Amino acid sequence: MAVGNTTKALKDIMRIDAGINGDAQYIEQITWMLFLKAFDHKEQEWELTEDDYYPVIPQEYRWNTWADNAESITGDTLLTHVESMFAALRNLDTSEDPKKRKWLIRDMMEGVNNFMKSGTLLRQVVNKINEDINFDEVKGTHLFNGLYEGMLKDLQSAGKAGEFYTPRPVTRFIVDRVAPKLGESILDPACGTGGFLTSVIDGFSEGVETPEQYALLQKTIKGFEKKPFPYLLCVTNLIAHGIDVPDVRHGNTLQKHVSEYGLKDKVDVIVTNPPFGGAEEKVVAQSVPVDLRTTETADLFLVHMMALLKDGGRCGLVLPDGFMFGDGTKAAIKKKLLEECNLHTIVRLPKSVFAPYTSINTNLLFFTKGKPTKGVWFYRLEMPQGYKHFSKTKPMVDAHFEPVKEWWGNRQESEISQYVPVEDIAANGYNIDLCGFPHETVEILPPEEFIANYLYEKNTISTHIESILNRISAAMDVSEAQTADRGEV
Repeated sequence: MAVGNTTKALKDIMRIDAGINGDAQYIEQITWMLFLKAFDHKEQEWELTEDDYYPVIPQEYRWNTWADNAESITGDTLLTHVESMFAALRNLDTSEDPKKRKWLIRDMMEGVNNFMKSGTLLRQVVNKINEDINFDEVKGTHLFNGLYEGMLKDLQSAGKAGEFYTPRPVTRFIVDRVAPKLGESILDPACGTGGFLTSVIDGFSEGVETPEQYALLQKTIKGFEKKPFPYLLCVTNLIAHGIDVPDVRHGNTLQKHVSEYGLKDKVDVIVTNPPFGGAEEKVVAQSVPVDLRTTETADLFLVHMMALLKDGGRCGLVLPDGFMFGDGTKAAIKKKLLEECNLHTIVRLPKSVFAPYTSINTNLLFFTKGKPTKGVWFYRLEMPQGYKHFSKTKPMVDAHFEPVKEWWGNRQESEISQYVPVEDIAANGYNIDLCGFPHETVEILPPEEFIANYLYEKNTISTHIESILNRISAAMDVSEAQTADRGEV
């Protein structure tokens, strides 16, 4: 069964239901069901393999009890059962929960909803999921991951991708360049749907062979996500990628003051795309030193990331153009970054990488903590040949990063790359918006010529608009005359 066929079949069933209104609700509805199915598969494994196994989800609410049998409860009985299940799972007793599994279930179910109003249609959705996804078969796991990735892309048309979704070629490129090693602690402090963390896991897929290595990987992947919907998506995504109990916290990284970070908080690697364009409350802005305080979310995250990295720790992240040339507090943050970290590389992405939900210019920054910057390499990644822009039907793919990968190991200056000493950056007010060269030449006209051109263009546009309005008025007059001739009111 192809991923596209499964997605279409689920959508076809759910769009009939009166409670589903748009892609966002469809995705949330499917996600909590996929989560419960994936978790039940894990719990069946633990029952067989762990000497210290303890039941997590009460038996009557296990997926294999109420969902696996296609002829099981349906209609209003199913809706009532699901309502009772939500209440029970949100109130699990976690007093004896050494592996934090009950805690995970309770936290996950707190922020989700059953939108479907028809228990009969809900049964059809459940049956379709069971029909296509079998975790005992490799193809079933692959279908799960493919279906899940497809749903995350659907967030773009649902209008939520700007907050939660980073294109996978971007996450994979950043992870590849930062090159985390097994045993290093790896954090995404704004993990959204888990794209960076799953890219890390995929990168280790050939290097994790023994149970000890697998246990080590489980302990070293960490994330924070503020909003309940992407938190649900992220945890389910990580479970599908083999993490038993993902160490992803439902909370805001920015709430803790940077001075409070201890050794246990600090990590070897950070890979992330912090939310940009957002604003935080003033109390959150007070989590950083006075001279670095701002309500701009992405700027605050960068300050926190510098504090969270160990000496020698590495970071790769996405930031918008506004940070690159911004002055004031932004300049103070960049000064701190250059003095305390080696900001060795900045890659400017083509404008429409994050299409269709934003056309903001974005940049990839790579730095290592512990030694000051001596100079920064800037590289502008060009739009691939044959592309005018990226889109949902023609998105960025991994191969589009090949030019910068080839350049990375043998850096030379060119029309799309240059090296700038840190002294020059400081002298220019800490402006690091230097990937867009060469800039287009702008002709500065004498004032009298500029005014004449402006008035000419203004008159031309006004004449054109007036002509259009006259044609519309004439058409309306003809229509009114015809109506009067027919005696219509």
